[in-house]
Amino acid sequence: MADLEIMGVPFSNYVRSIRMLCEEKGVAYKLTPSRPQSPEVKAIHPAGQIPVMRHGDVTLFESKAIATYIDRAFPGLRFIPEDVLGLSRVEQWVSYGNVKVDRWIMREFVVPSVFFDKAKGPDTARIAAALPEVDKCCKALDDAVAPTGHLVGAGPTYADMNVIPMLATLLNFPAGKEIVAKYGALSAYVSRLTSRPSFTGTAPPPRP
Repeated sequence: MADLEIMGVPFSNYVRSIRMLCEEKGVAYKLTPSRPQSPEVKAIHPAGQIPVMRHGDVTLFESKAIATYIDRAFPGLRFIPEDVLGLSRVEQWVSYGNVKVDRWIMREFVVPSVFFDKAKGPDTARIAAALPEVDKCCKALDDAVAPTGHLVGAGPTYADMNVIPMLATLLNFPAGKEIVAKYGALSAYVSRLTSRPSFTGTAPPPRP
């Protein structure tokens, strides 16, 4: 069958989570740099969002759907459990990551901290308002990983791959480091997962 193709920009957390899954499973893939709203992306995703996937005649959009396909279509370790409870808990934490962690860490804290009108400066009120919610997310994740060191079970799953790029981005900011440092289990979790070859090997190139 044709090679697996992942389309998106390497800076995207969700593109990186899919690439991490491929690396963990040993699945060969091609990363095609494609920006959101580009014609090739919109041809697959009706909203023009990344990542999107092409595998022969199969196309998929939305990272969780892509992850499920890769985990089931290719041999190797399973990172989305087959048992109903493990599967449900991965779904739970992926949903939490997409709804809460992405919103408060990426969209309400990171984005306004980095992308702003230089004449006006960053929206400090918006950033400050996000920090208590970022703290809540980190507390929830700390509680979750404390028993086993992972979000689901005793080993890595796609739920971990989904959130770790966001948490790593949070550590690029002093306020983010301060929040994560409050939580011992979460700090150890981030350190351990960001040391895995699947994470280091999918690092985006330095921004110009």
